[in-house]
Amino acid sequence: MSQIEAFSAAEVIAAKRDHHSLTDPQIDWVIDAYTRGAVADEQMSALLMAILLNGMEGREISRWTDAMINSGERMNWSALSRPTVDKHSTGGVGDKITLPLAPLVAACGAAVPQLSGRGLGHTGGTLDKLESIPGWRASLSNAEMLKVLQDCGAVICAAGAGLAPADKKLYALRDVTATVEAIPLIASSIMSKKIAEGTSALVLDVKTGAGAFMSDPEKAKELARVMVGLGKRAGVKTLALVTAMDVPLGLTAGNALEVRESVEVLAGGGPADIVELTVLLAQEMLELAGIKGTDPAAALKNGKAMDVWRQMISAQGGDPDAKLPVAKENTVVTAHSTGTILSMDAMKVGMAAWRLGAGRSRQGEAVQAGAGIEIHAKPGDHVTAGSPLYTLHTDTPAAFTRALESLDNSVTIGEVPAAGIDRLPLLIERIVD
Repeated sequence: MSQIEAFSAAEVIAAKRDHHSLTDPQIDWVIDAYTRGAVADEQMSALLMAILLNGMEGREISRWTDAMINSGERMNWSALSRPTVDKHSTGGVGDKITLPLAPLVAACGAAVPQLSGRGLGHTGGTLDKLESIPGWRASLSNAEMLKVLQDCGAVICAAGAGLAPADKKLYALRDVTATVEAIPLIASSIMSKKIAEGTSALVLDVKTGAGAFMSDPEKAKELARVMVGLGKRAGVKTLALVTAMDVPLGLTAGNALEVRESVEVLAGGGPADIVELTVLLAQEMLELAGIKGTDPAAALKNGKAMDVWRQMISAQGGDPDAKLPVAKENTVVTAHSTGTILSMDAMKVGMAAWRLGAGRSRQGEAVQAGAGIEIHAKPGDHVTAGSPLYTLHTDTPAAFTRALESLDNSVTIGEVPAAGIDRLPLLIERIVD
């Protein structure tokens, strides 16, 4: 016998279309009914567009998030002897921070259950990067996750199918209905997974600038505030840093290339911006987890974080000593004039790396482990005409043409103005409520 539904999809859509707030029972019903298949994709598409156009108040966003959490399981880390803390980044170009950060925070005494995702479009995915390590596997059972956490202090893996299944359906639908940008939907998507993940503390790294999903700093701050509010209402200690993504992070964009750079950071070297942001986030995570008296910068230098990295990679089947994949073909892009690099467009670099095969245009597509871009000079660096700016890597040489088109006008070279180079500071704002 078919279930008698509490509401009709049309009345819920009409309420939001007509600028009304959805009631708690309406929200609970529509998320549950969509997850069960009782609300069709075209009906949910109409509701998502109404939310994008008319917004949601704080109570609605909180209830929507709760309903998505309640569509699946909640993880429980009470068996661990260490406090749990996680980090989520909204993504960008060259954002490999999770790779050195999780073992670093574990080396300082916290447990880091880092459920990560795959890349889509110009932003790289943490799991895609780690899968370039021979043998490493992203999918772990809950019991395996707990064992890696107990043994190593950190785990980076895919979220299981049981975690916020409503979000998986909604995420795919938002992608094809031009509703990705709605702040209530972004915030509830991220926070439903992070709250269901069961961590007791969470630091959000919200990117802004040309290469970020939220290019406008004011919009990025608004998103950060909404997410911090959702975390706190759910009993998770939460804060957000709004950080720069106008220029790529580090000197690489692409899967194996970024792993190599992350290992350099864990070995005590690596690009200054990666080290600075990794240490800054580690300090925030440790403070939120209540761990005092540890120095993350020292744990990078003395090899403790590297020890955890090697242990964590091995525990998930990977070989930390294996050679990383290298693309079959490469080509070098050189500077067109002599002077100082005044700007570098992160989005153009990200699009070029995607076109080389480092990213995917739809979920489920394969990515090339060795594809991507090495960056030889960044804003503030002096270059001479003909000196290398980028090296492009791919297994498919036909991809060079479109990648090179993406990089057209990606840098400006000239004399440094009296006011200096116009760049976003690495840390733009710290948001705690």
